[in-house]
Amino acid sequence: MIEIEIPGRPEPLRLEHLVLDYNGTLAVDGEPVPGVKERLAALSGKLRVHIVTADTFGRVRSALEGTPCAISILPPGEQDLGKLELVRGLGPARCVCVGNGNNDRLMLAEAALGIAVILAEGACARTMAAAEVVCTGILDALALLENPLRLVATLRC
Repeated sequence: MIEIEIPGRPEPLRLEHLVLDYNGTLAVDGEPVPGVKERLAALSGKLRVHIVTADTFGRVRSALEGTPCAISILPPGEQDLGKLELVRGLGPARCVCVGNGNNDRLMLAEAALGIAVILAEGACARTMAAAEVVCTGILDALALLENPLRLVATLRC
């Protein structure tokens, strides 16, 4: 678990689950961003890592083989609701969610902490508006969880 006190919030963030989209968030064109697997492995000692994806390129399982994470591949149609249901099942107050696409916006809005990332395919403006933090790369987004004072500096009132 990661606990983060943020001035101006009534309670500290108590995060147990890291829920991530795959394509456009952890990967570009189906291939993980260099360094992502190592960062996920390091964070898995503090958070349960969940990858929830449409798996557009059909590579998520092979690309993340050996990475300590649970992978959920969603069927076509209403993937935004499928991601939201996963987060609700885990307990939104204990989740940090990271994504970039329109189908990520509901889970980012529902989570205790929503982070939008902008990689090569861009990010949906509605998803960025639903997030509390926007990062220009996945490694920077994951570093926020490794260095929580960065989140404090960004989110404090």
